[in-house]
Amino acid sequence: MNEYGALILAFLHWAQLDHVQTCLNVHLPNVALCDRAPVSSVGSDSASQKMHYYRYSNAKVSCWYKYLLFSYNIIFWLAGVVFLGVGLWAWSEKGVLSDLTKVTRMHGIDPVVLVLMVGVVMFTLGFAGCVGALRENICLLNFFCGTIVLIFFLELAVAVLAFLFQDWVRDRFREFFESNIKSYRDDIDLQNLIDSLQKANQCCGAYGPEDWDLNVYFNCSGASYSREKCGVPFSCCVPDPAQKVVNTQCGYDVRIQLKSKWDESIFTKGCIQALESWLPRNIYIVAGVFIAISLLQIFGIFLARTLISDIEAVKAGHHF
Repeated sequence: MNEYGALILAFLHWAQLDHVQTCLNVHLPNVALCDRAPVSSVGSDSASQKMHYYRYSNAKVSCWYKYLLFSYNIIFWLAGVVFLGVGLWAWSEKGVLSDLTKVTRMHGIDPVVLVLMVGVVMFTLGFAGCVGALRENICLLNFFCGTIVLIFFLELAVAVLAFLFQDWVRDRFREFFESNIKSYRDDIDLQNLIDSLQKANQCCGAYGPEDWDLNVYFNCSGASYSREKCGVPFSCCVPDPAQKVVNTQCGYDVRIQLKSKWDESIFTKGCIQALESWLPRNIYIVAGVFIAISLLQIFGIFLARTLISDIEAVKAGHHF
């Protein structure tokens, strides 16, 4: 019985099943354990013995950090699914899914592309974080953590460079706005984006209404036969409080008139100047949004790194 018991206890010690081994010690008290050896103490009674026990690691993965990281990433994942769904639906409505070359033929940018890019990033990060947290996969967690760190430093670099090189940023924004003015009638989403920007900031064009000469439909040259010739989009018009229905033809032939009369019917300030004056007035809101996003990213990095440390400690304990 002692020989069989010794074999059983040796196996349990090797498998680190301490609670089962302790239970068996009660029923097999006379069996010598492989993880302890009697040592005679010099000068003491031979019956007294000192027992030596091996140490075991108590490291374990924190359930709090594990499921908190999972909850953190499930929001990212669901938001990514929503962005992807909206983007693909918008493309299907415009027929882009049946002819992807429509995207490359645009002179400006398709806002749906930005929505899809954000959706892909959020979906990928959310998936990696969720699966990495549940499966305790260090590879996925490192991918999630590293990508968040990269995005954080890219945001910080863009903010610093935009502050240091304001003239360069202003020129790039002017080129971007003017290229999208040329494609105003080519894409309905781009058209809605420009209209929203002009109405919200009460502006017209990049630096003024004359910028709409860049669009073939609003150009004042004699070669144009468009009804919108020498006009501006309705989003440039000064709203009439008495009108309950939006007059989409309010900008027709406006630029044929004298410039001194333009401000009676349309906004004459460019959108770049409008945004430059908007930023100082709302600097605390912009800073608050940036800090909130940064704190969320730092919190995600902290959760991921803490969970990775717990998993590595548990794995190290298995080889103790």
